[in-house]
Amino acid sequence: MPIVALLASIRRMNGLTDLRDILGYVLWRIGDTDVTVSSLLVLAATIVLFVIAARLLGRGLHGVLVRRTDIGPGGAFAVSRITQYTIAAIGLLISFQLIGLDTSSLALVLGALGIGIGFGLQNVTSNFISGLLILFERPITVGDRVQVGDIEGDVTAINMRATTVLSVTNLSVIVPNSEFVTSTVVNFSHGDARLIVNVDVGVSYRSDLDVVIRSLEEVAAEHPRVLRDPPPEVRFLEFGDSAWQLQLRVWIPIAREHPVIRSDLNKAIVRKFRANDVEIPYPQRDLNWRSPTPIPVRTGPASEESEPA
Repeated sequence: MPIVALLASIRRMNGLTDLRDILGYVLWRIGDTDVTVSSLLVLAATIVLFVIAARLLGRGLHGVLVRRTDIGPGGAFAVSRITQYTIAAIGLLISFQLIGLDTSSLALVLGALGIGIGFGLQNVTSNFISGLLILFERPITVGDRVQVGDIEGDVTAINMRATTVLSVTNLSVIVPNSEFVTSTVVNFSHGDARLIVNVDVGVSYRSDLDVVIRSLEEVAAEHPRVLRDPPPEVRFLEFGDSAWQLQLRVWIPIAREHPVIRSDLNKAIVRKFRANDVEIPYPQRDLNWRSPTPIPVRTGPASEESEPA
């Protein structure tokens, strides 16, 4: 192998006196281009410089967009991340040009990489392409409250392979980008930021229905985070086994607040019902006990029963 031959030639040298021979050593050929040690060093250094420049420029651009435009943090993050990818891709092309690889040779390299990606990096490629789709189509952006499967939280970063979601329990969950493309995702912040919160409650059949409805309306009116337009609604859902089933429907301005507001409404309903003598019944089941029917039993020898008359 070329690397083994290079190491052997280094060992044969006296004190590494001829550094130019080492740097000019041909490792392999791609088309008509000789890939030497020095060309690989130039390639690596150029790629590293462009990656660093892409990150610095992306961060600077993100700050400028947030301060001086109205596209929001999510849009600024998408623009800065796409800019980083573009600069990195340009740097890769320039790096290949610096070491003398022409277009046909570059096509050979990309073809070899494509074969390797097809066999061993399918998931990585799928997540990378999904990340690009997310950044361009923007079904989710940084700062959105989303739910993927059983995970609910705020999007904090959209990277090449995965998206970071800060859950409601303050855990950073790394979700593959393909999940946001192939799975059902709930985005509480997409489009209209408002959200409907439904609170179901059952009341005893002995309750005064008008008092119950008025109590629920007062609970909604007294909460500072419940919107007045659209107005809250009280709906009669059904006649349950042991209670009337009603629903308080309210609108809230910020979707991510729905767990806290739902809890506040539940507590307020309990206090309001107790103040107005409205009963929330326990589930009731009627059990009827019946004595078993006696079964007649004959006594006596079997021979007497079978004796002919």
